[in-house]
Amino acid sequence: MLNTDVLEQLQEIVDKENVLTSREDRIAYSYDGTPVLSALPAAAVLPQSVRHIQAILKLANEKDFAVVPRGSGTGLSGGSIPGKDSVVLLMNHWNQILDIDRENLTALVQPGVITAQLAAAVEEIGLFYPPDPGSMNVCTLGGNVAENAGGLRGLKYGVTRDYVMGMEAVLATGEVVDLGGKNVKDVSGYNLKDLLIGSEGTIAIFTKLLLKLIPKPQAQKTMLAYFPDMRSAAQTVSDIIAAPVIPATLEFLDNTTIRCVEDFAKIGLPRDAGALLLIEVDGHAEQVREEADKIIPIAQKNGATEVKIAANEKEADALKTARRSAFAALARVKPTTILEDATVPRSQLAPMVEKIQSIAAKHNITMGVFGHAGDGNLHPTALTDERDAEEMARVEKAFDEIFQAALELGGTLTGEHGIGLAKKRFLEKWSSAGEKIMMRKLKETFDPNGVLNPGKIFDNQETTEER
Repeated sequence: MLNTDVLEQLQEIVDKENVLTSREDRIAYSYDGTPVLSALPAAAVLPQSVRHIQAILKLANEKDFAVVPRGSGTGLSGGSIPGKDSVVLLMNHWNQILDIDRENLTALVQPGVITAQLAAAVEEIGLFYPPDPGSMNVCTLGGNVAENAGGLRGLKYGVTRDYVMGMEAVLATGEVVDLGGKNVKDVSGYNLKDLLIGSEGTIAIFTKLLLKLIPKPQAQKTMLAYFPDMRSAAQTVSDIIAAPVIPATLEFLDNTTIRCVEDFAKIGLPRDAGALLLIEVDGHAEQVREEADKIIPIAQKNGATEVKIAANEKEADALKTARRSAFAALARVKPTTILEDATVPRSQLAPMVEKIQSIAAKHNITMGVFGHAGDGNLHPTALTDERDAEEMARVEKAFDEIFQAALELGGTLTGEHGIGLAKKRFLEKWSSAGEKIMMRKLKETFDPNGVLNPGKIFDNQETTEER
């Protein structure tokens, strides 16, 4: 526990009512969306200003305690799990959309704004914020930037990094930095803004974000195609992109996930389908019609048993239910659901799914696979019970082999969830020595005392000098 002197100084900084120390409050902030991992913080603090954040970080450096930033706590790699004697810095009440600039196509927001709220606000005036992580109805934009979150529209529109134009942030040592801005072109010096994006709360705390907007697409068409096996679906993905058509959404579900979704949502999915693709094209009306007309015969040529086409927005939402309910459907099967992500070149999608299925069978693990077919980002999801130590050991071995398989196919450890606590052992095992040295040196430069979200991405006890 933090000593009384530190707690009193925190209360002086933010006022007593903004320092939460009861066991109930500490339990509430002891976990995030990552299964199995949790730890009680010493306190949770609600800063009300940038000055408060600066003072808290300066006190942390002086008194040697950790500060762990937290938005909605929806992360899936343990990024906001507190450590021993740490203070959780709550940022979800920083939830104001400060400005929408139609002339420059930007939005200035606080980090606690819910992603879907910004999307809805800009769509009302004919603009579009494309990043749409699966948790967009609850996750915060600050968390999205910290993890460089992806989403269903990543194939065509890119990920969060592609929409961050600037930011105000407080570094681990308490200095405030303003990075980027509304200039479309800016190559003045190092690109420090992009360094902070995806840094998982280990270098700085965001206090304002300047996000790029684009015009809202005029039309869209949504399709659901069923296939006898994953290879047929994967070949369809390759052929669509070679057509060339770049859909806004190109998602897949394997048979295990299809059956779980149908049991959960009862939307008429064929339980014997080997795979399905959710495909959505958008843009000008004529472009949408032409692209849909190209996609349907490609799916049929590759053995699609059926292609459903939404006639209107209501039907499109019904088709999207198949993909959007995948995690909830799988989570009903067993007490513990471990949703991972591994990314491979999209040409390796089918081989990777087959490897996951083979590894799951080898270790006798129930595992569904779904994800972003268009960019090769898969979500192998283990259905297990954390109370069963023997089964959890098999799950751990299975994921070891899955990540190794992804790397052997030219892939990477994570496409959108981050490393955090959950994957740092994989990063230590499979990243190059030079890469690890560079990351550690960056961490030491920005956070010399290791107070900001320590232990995430890698253990930062060892310094580069000690090596």
